[in-house]
Amino acid sequence: MKFQARQARMYNQEGTSFPGKTYAKVVLEPAYEEAKAHLLAPMLAINKAHLIMLKEQGLLSKEEARQIADALQKLDIDALRKSGYTGEYEDLFFQVENQLLEQAGDIAGNLHLARSRNDMGICMYRMVLREKLLATYSTGVLLHEYLLQVAEEHIDTIMLGYTHTQQAQPTTLAHYVMAMADSLERDLRRIRSAYDNCNKSPMGAAALTTSGFTISRAHMQELLGFDEMVENSYDAISGADYLGEAMLAVQLAAINLGRSVQDFLLWCTQECNAVRVADPYVQVSSIMPQKRNPVSLEHMRSLLSSCVGTTNTVLSMMHNTPFGDIVDTEDDMQPYVWKSLSILDNMYHLLIAVITTMQINKEVLSARVKGSFATVTELADTLVRTDKLSFRTSHRIVSDVVQQAIKQKITADQITLHMVNEAAQHVIHREVVLTEAELAEALDPVHFVTIRSLPGGPSPREMMRMIETRKSTQELMHNWWQTAALRCQSALSQLDEILSTWSDNT
Repeated sequence: MKFQARQARMYNQEGTSFPGKTYAKVVLEPAYEEAKAHLLAPMLAINKAHLIMLKEQGLLSKEEARQIADALQKLDIDALRKSGYTGEYEDLFFQVENQLLEQAGDIAGNLHLARSRNDMGICMYRMVLREKLLATYSTGVLLHEYLLQVAEEHIDTIMLGYTHTQQAQPTTLAHYVMAMADSLERDLRRIRSAYDNCNKSPMGAAALTTSGFTISRAHMQELLGFDEMVENSYDAISGADYLGEAMLAVQLAAINLGRSVQDFLLWCTQECNAVRVADPYVQVSSIMPQKRNPVSLEHMRSLLSSCVGTTNTVLSMMHNTPFGDIVDTEDDMQPYVWKSLSILDNMYHLLIAVITTMQINKEVLSARVKGSFATVTELADTLVRTDKLSFRTSHRIVSDVVQQAIKQKITADQITLHMVNEAAQHVIHREVVLTEAELAEALDPVHFVTIRSLPGGPSPREMMRMIETRKSTQELMHNWWQTAALRCQSALSQLDEILSTWSDNT
């Protein structure tokens, strides 16, 4: 009796038929709102493509196809976008289907011949994801272009390079920014790969075993602008690795970008004084008049971390799920997929604005190199050349010189030949052949950078070569994006063109 009373109270609160009030509020209503915003356009495109294919395969007569096409074209899209979830229909799919039935009559029910919400749903998700991948890729390519411009402007901007957070060797800002560009290029290749595996049509898989009707899966692929088909019908409705691959690509891109953002924040400190973020991207303190807080970079850092977290949410939702059609990889997961791409896209845009307007304190960077011991690797290298010593022996000599300089509180550019000879006497029991001029050249940061002209080195000549090579790659990336975007857009725009001819010539 207690169970029956409790059940009666819950039925009174929730209702006795699907959907229950709480289920509708916490699951169906949010899913409906997301579907309106993201899935309505691909849903309609799939309906149009499926209708065209059914007619061409002879599964619908010309008149039946025309009636359904008229109903599709009479749908009030604005009203659908403004509608709220009422529970009258389970979801947006059934609401659209009901409106088509009202417009065209029972024949509209044949629009669902040889398809399921399974293959249709996966198809919508793939169409939305490919669009968002292309958008993020496009912005990433734009960031890549601006990074090349910044690098070109700072080929001669000498700065310290760090390893283990300690001063290491002289390099240039161009060298650093080009490393960012190359990392970004790899991120974009991963996003492109995710797009390639996403842009495959599942249509025709139906529930999971295809259909006994003689539909054309290949034509559906073509009509919807997919490059390939997910051939195995079970895989078409079960596989979620296309989502996982996209999230891993986005996750790594966010991590890579966040590492440089962290560097920029450090460079903004008064102690470092390397860069100055432009006024539109800093905030003042409410109490301390002198403050210029680089909040744009701080927001980038935190939002990129949230992007990583969002992608982890997607991967966690996929983990240990059955290999089949399940909601875990569908309505509840997709908003996290879309959000992660949106965040990365926005951060690309924001970094473009910040990095192209921030001022670089070249004088401070140069002075810091000169006041360090970053050049002494070249001194060790020079002793190998002038005195025919092994590198390990020359390393010991220079190490002794550095220790003496530290004790005397002098910098590398103040090291004397006498100090080198004293160290040499201690290690090799003789003075070195090295001259004063060779010593000065070895300790010159500009010389250090200039002679490091091996592939990938920071010398101005090598940096210019790399930049020109990357410009060619940049053009190829842009052309790929343009071709992929145009293929999708052209395919979908032709759907309405095909349907528009039916009212005149059936």
